[in-house]
Amino acid sequence: MMKRCLILVGGVFLYLFSGYFVFADKPTFAEKETVNKKCVGCHSSLHQGLVTQHLESPMANLHDKINPILCLDCHGFEHQSAEDYTKAEMPTAETCGECHHDQLKQLREGKHNLAWFGMKSQVAYHRQQSAIVEVGYRGCSGCHKIGQKGLMGISQGITDDLEYDAGQEMSKYRYGNTQCDACHTRHSFKKSEAQDPRVCSNCHVGFDHPQWEMYMSSKHGIVWDIEKNKNVKGRTPTCQYCHMPAGNHTVKTSWGFLALRIPTKSNVLKLIGKESTPKDSPSEKTSWGELAQQISDESNVFKLIENIPELVDALTKLVEYLPVGNYEGVDDDPQWVFDRALILQASGILDANFQPTKRFIEIVVQGEAARGPTEFNEIRGKMKTICQECHAKKFVELHFKASDEIIKAADREFAKAIQAVQGLYQDGILEKPANWEFAPDLLQFYDAKTVIEQELYLILLEYRQRTFQGAFHASNDYMHWYGWAPLKTAVANILEEAKRMRTKHEEKGK
Repeated sequence: MMKRCLILVGGVFLYLFSGYFVFADKPTFAEKETVNKKCVGCHSSLHQGLVTQHLESPMANLHDKINPILCLDCHGFEHQSAEDYTKAEMPTAETCGECHHDQLKQLREGKHNLAWFGMKSQVAYHRQQSAIVEVGYRGCSGCHKIGQKGLMGISQGITDDLEYDAGQEMSKYRYGNTQCDACHTRHSFKKSEAQDPRVCSNCHVGFDHPQWEMYMSSKHGIVWDIEKNKNVKGRTPTCQYCHMPAGNHTVKTSWGFLALRIPTKSNVLKLIGKESTPKDSPSEKTSWGELAQQISDESNVFKLIENIPELVDALTKLVEYLPVGNYEGVDDDPQWVFDRALILQASGILDANFQPTKRFIEIVVQGEAARGPTEFNEIRGKMKTICQECHAKKFVELHFKASDEIIKAADREFAKAIQAVQGLYQDGILEKPANWEFAPDLLQFYDAKTVIEQELYLILLEYRQRTFQGAFHASNDYMHWYGWAPLKTAVANILEEAKRMRTKHEEKGK
């Protein structure tokens, strides 16, 4: 007791005469509270808003024998003057996890934790200005900083589970490492704020994922708004009610961000005819470009494979990488399997021979951009259970089935456009840029070199996204007029432009 009294008296003395505090042992709450008064005193004049927010926050007003959270609990003791402000510690998710253990564990297991890693896995990321993708937080990084920095994958030679660099990357950033503050904003940290769907609109908005607009134009969002946004547990769900049931911070969806699934072994075996008697290959081979224009219905996918026997060998090799099992309630006819494979191929996730690439490991396996049947079925089942709290089971099944069919239709149209552009490259009408590994490459985004490939990029990130997300979020206008309709237009434009380019190429060769 005497020792603590001496430390406290010494602390007060230093506060009055030098402004510095040195603790010999772990400080008591009373000692920290004394120091905290100086934090409040200085920052009230410098950052009054932050101080007010904190003092009115739940953490500053804890009770029932729990000591309030003070400034130094998150920012440490080192910063003691205006000159040494860089010594103030910037919190991380682990700082919050000292009290919120379960929430931190759930965050680390969820898709939000992979947001920074996912951003860096995109080839287009590495060509943008620093302010867009890194320190400035003015573009991709502004939302993706909810992800953990320092996750290392295939680019660092790690082929299995992601590893953590022990804070090396985080040390390069003074701000943006907290993660939790993306939803529980500084310095109020109110649970009620994080439960409001408007907090999601900071990121889930606009070009490639307008979930906020979709929600607000759906019956769910309209009722939530009519009822003055007070119905956290009311008669209509919020984003958090469906995607964070019971406050679970994992936040995963079955279809994922891009509405892709990993093909199963049985999917591909059926596609290449291993479950039936194979037909003889034709004596005369058709060019890839000509075939691309012929593929318009399910029966023709077999014709494509018959005319390119190498595909059978390539897809047979692919089988060894694929999971077993089935996607419950989701149609998986061979044409759709092949369409999805073409999308993965055009994204550089599968190579020209449909074999997994480095991107497959980085984006699909480590970045979890697509799911296998076990995880897909589990997450999908949980979501259906949530829907059934308000809707009849049959209604829910029909809603999911209809939305699945919309993805299938969108993939069929998208695959036509991909094959047309692939054909231009295969037949030498388009030349692969020197610094590209794949062509076409959907992940080059707006750096694509031709108008026809810019249209492919828009289908991937805008039209197709809005089609499938609008369907599942019950936003009819977004699904159709912002998604399906411009997708169809874009595909028609690509096919027409491909035809024009072929004609011009043939005339030039005469």
